[in-house]
Amino acid sequence: MRILFLADVFGAPGRRAVEERLHDLRDDLQIDFCVVNGENAADGVGLTAKLAEKLLAAGADVITLGNHVWRQRDLVPFLDASDRIVRPANLGGPGAPGRGLAVASAADGTPVAVINLQGQLFLEVAVHPFLLVDELVAEARRAANVVVVDFHAEATSEKVALARLLDGRVTAVLGTHTHVQTNDARVQPGGTAAITDAGMTGPHDSVIGVRAELAIQRMQTGRPVRFHPADGDVRIEGVVVECDADGRATDCRALRLHVG
Repeated sequence: MRILFLADVFGAPGRRAVEERLHDLRDDLQIDFCVVNGENAADGVGLTAKLAEKLLAAGADVITLGNHVWRQRDLVPFLDASDRIVRPANLGGPGAPGRGLAVASAADGTPVAVINLQGQLFLEVAVHPFLLVDELVAEARRAANVVVVDFHAEATSEKVALARLLDGRVTAVLGTHTHVQTNDARVQPGGTAAITDAGMTGPHDSVIGVRAELAIQRMQTGRPVRFHPADGDVRIEGVVVECDADGRATDCRALRLHVG
């Protein structure tokens, strides 16, 4: 099986790249299953129900989220209604809308489980991810041999640690959130693919997606500044993972495609 993971889709430039290119990209790369992180699709902060439907229509099999999950109110009921969108399982506490684990079918009907977790270092979570992950992985493995984890986290140490903890137990642990693709795509000794951060699908002539002058203004003054997505040097970034039928990864390659 060949899995495509697209990193944080940022604003309209990132959405357009996915909507215009994903179907052809799936064909060109012979992709069987696609996960898209939609955390920043709505002008850089969260996801709306309408935009979620567009990403699914564009070719995403499952959408993952992150720390901005509650920013767009209309998404909240959609989290319960759709079984193809997952938010970090350790956000929100008991009874929170949505789910942290989804199972969907690959092109040949093979079930694929997708887990979404958020890091604890420098971010706010209801439950530490390392205290929840064993239960989630056990649940996922009861439903599917192929298990993909989107770990939305700030600290590289935390991402590397989770990948090591889960080596041999899941197919892939793919880091998101920092929007800068790291040069460490690998298959670990136990057969789990990993990358510290898969990057960003969106405008790279920016400060992690935001117009540079706005980010600089906030940093220089310390005052609130309304951020807007940039629009130059748009790239699709992510990872392509290949695995056997038992879910053991055999290859992991970073993807970077310039689109405008």
